[in-house]
Amino acid sequence: MLADMTRGRLRVLLGAAPGVGKTYTMLEEGLRLRAEGKDVVVAVVETHGRAATAAVLGDLEVVPRRRLRHRGVDLDEMDVEAVLARRPQLALVDELAHTNAPGSASEKRWQDVETLLAAGISVVSTVNVQHVESLNDVVTSITGVAQHETVPDRVLRSADQLEVVDLAPQALRDRLAAGDVYPAARVDAALSNYFRLGNLTALRELALLWLADEVDTALQAYRDEHGIDRPWQARERVVVALTGGAEGDTLIRRAARIAARSAGGELVAVHVSSQDGLRQGAPGALASQRALVEKLGGTYHQVVGDDVPRALVDFARGVDASQLVIGVSRRGRFATAVTGQGIGATVIRESGQIDVHIVTHDAAGRGWALPRIGGALSRGRVLAGFGLALVVGPLLALLLVGTRSEDSIAGDVLLFQLLVVVVAVVGGLWPALFAALLSGVTLDVLFIAPVYELTIAEPLHLLALVLYVVNALLVSWVVDQAARRSRAAARAVAETELLATVSGSVLRGQDAVQALVSRTREALGLSRVRVLQGDVEVAVDGAPASGDAVSLVSAGEGTSLELSGGELHAADRRLLAVVAAQVEAALEHSALSREAGQVAPLAEVDRMRSALLAAVGHDLRRPLAAATAAVSGLRQADVTWSDADRDELLSTAYESLESLATLVTNLLDVSRVQAGALAVTTTDVDVDDVVLGALDELALGPAEVELALRASVPLVRADRVLLQRVLVNLLDNALRYSPSGERVRISSSAFAGRVEVRVVDRGPGVPEERRGEIMAAFQRLGDTDNAAGLGLGLALSKGFTEAMSGTLTLDDTPGGGLTMVVSLPEA
Repeated sequence: MLADMTRGRLRVLLGAAPGVGKTYTMLEEGLRLRAEGKDVVVAVVETHGRAATAAVLGDLEVVPRRRLRHRGVDLDEMDVEAVLARRPQLALVDELAHTNAPGSASEKRWQDVETLLAAGISVVSTVNVQHVESLNDVVTSITGVAQHETVPDRVLRSADQLEVVDLAPQALRDRLAAGDVYPAARVDAALSNYFRLGNLTALRELALLWLADEVDTALQAYRDEHGIDRPWQARERVVVALTGGAEGDTLIRRAARIAARSAGGELVAVHVSSQDGLRQGAPGALASQRALVEKLGGTYHQVVGDDVPRALVDFARGVDASQLVIGVSRRGRFATAVTGQGIGATVIRESGQIDVHIVTHDAAGRGWALPRIGGALSRGRVLAGFGLALVVGPLLALLLVGTRSEDSIAGDVLLFQLLVVVVAVVGGLWPALFAALLSGVTLDVLFIAPVYELTIAEPLHLLALVLYVVNALLVSWVVDQAARRSRAAARAVAETELLATVSGSVLRGQDAVQALVSRTREALGLSRVRVLQGDVEVAVDGAPASGDAVSLVSAGEGTSLELSGGELHAADRRLLAVVAAQVEAALEHSALSREAGQVAPLAEVDRMRSALLAAVGHDLRRPLAAATAAVSGLRQADVTWSDADRDELLSTAYESLESLATLVTNLLDVSRVQAGALAVTTTDVDVDDVVLGALDELALGPAEVELALRASVPLVRADRVLLQRVLVNLLDNALRYSPSGERVRISSSAFAGRVEVRVVDRGPGVPEERRGEIMAAFQRLGDTDNAAGLGLGLALSKGFTEAMSGTLTLDDTPGGGLTMVVSLPEA
């Protein structure tokens, strides 16, 4: 019966994260459609205790849920049967990715939605991007939280309407901080974990890009369904064709300027290589041009096709290009006159509605260089061809002489022709020519009357000799081309393997220079390859043999590749140019890594020293000045002080000197990390122990501090003394600005390999534009009270934290106040 009904329509509201307003938008849409006269019911909605969502629900009809009991717990689920019995025009179904309770008719809510759609009931539903099946692993890598409830992509792609409910990341964080998303008890953990600004930005981009891809897919499906081949230029997309020649950079920059003229313009570069791999640009030039394309914000593609114009046009149409940029032909006038207009003219003729730009360049009209004269066969095969002709030719003649007759001459000619073909296959051109001449002479002297005389009495005999030579040339040409293709393909494989191995070694963190040296020696068949910087050997592979030829290839200033064991051809030097560039880059990277490794400890020490000196300079100045002024006043003989004034001055001097004593104590506490210069000794530290130590030092109890330390938080890598000093400073700062009767809250959590300790107060907070000021200059906003104490300041705390590979950041406390977050790496 259901099959005879008109299928309902599905509309899905996609959000980047919880709280962006998907459910609110869904309910608003339900109210709008009901006002238009549609029969609308709420099949299931999750308000999550949000007052605004509950309010917009209004008087919409809600279908009662079905109650299921599982393991002694009552669970409420959407009552699909009740919705089917009610038969509304539209059902609002929240949380499409929800997993139903055991005992339900369907395992997933999206399966329930399929049932409603099949019954002719239209559905509006919601889902977050982290629940999209194909994006699940990407979201996990971004947020560090694995999602177990997912919706298959096919379900979302089959929706009649998909739209993103968008909200700026900072606006969502503000909504969260205001308590509009989660209860107050969950806000702190949410802001510090899943709802980080970077996470929300990445999830928002992911949602928008996924929807954009779906729009492109839907557009392409529509075009395929309606047989539309011509490009639909929904956006300006410029394709530039690259050959690997010197003109590539010029073409790329020209295409980038064309793409930049319109908003949203895209740059796409493409290189066409032949199926046999023989038409291939210089690898180094193509790699450089690819880097330039990516630097300009474009994408690089490589396609295979023997018909270059057709491959270019097909690719341009496939990506819906609006414009195609190619270079003017490098062939000279003679080549153009003989072979026609070439690729450019064909592309223009086939391009249809795609605009074609032919860009001139410095290499235009210079023509291609002639290929190097020389055979493609090895010396061994050539010698084998000559040997075959010299040995088999006389043996065949000796065998046939004994049976020669006028009737056998045709067979004798064919046998010698076969010998020529075999020699051509084995040895190529020159052995084939030699065998052809030898066979012709043998036939003329031994088998054609008058025998034993070298005479050509009949023109047909001369024609036969010419045909022998022509056959030898044709067969040897075919063999030579096959050998060239085989060697070119093998070389292409070797070059690809070499570059892939090097790239893989770099990605795996191996010694890139040694990998380059080893694979280069193997690929080129050399006895030894060395990398030299001046006279210093950086890397070596193999051992030279006596008498080996030695070649040097420059790999940057003062660096060279020394190659022993073979002659380098032009193709070898082309590959070596790429290898040399890789060696130079790898050596530079290694040098920078070494320098960074040497500088890092010094920078850490310098950062610590600077922080300490800044603290001393700031914290000593004011208490010294206050104590000096108080004592100087008491010493003035011409001034009579009342008892109250004298007590105030003495109190000021005492407080200032006490501040100095505290400062000295703090500096002595960290002096144990000095070993000639400041250093940090990190060990595995339990955060709970350090927090309790800081509380003991400040003599704080439950009346002043609320503890929310998680038992499952792992150990951290930190210096215990420095970390305690940091927490003491943060607690002191929080207590100083907290209102009377408000406790400071300390919480801990673990996320994505890091542990966070949050010190939360309910004070006046710090405006965002002034947070850098108090972190950099050891300033307390409005700090004029000498009794408040000085401490080491937030900047010193920040320096200590960063010295332990951590961070100290300031954030708003939901409901008002300042939250100081110390983040440290897990042990």
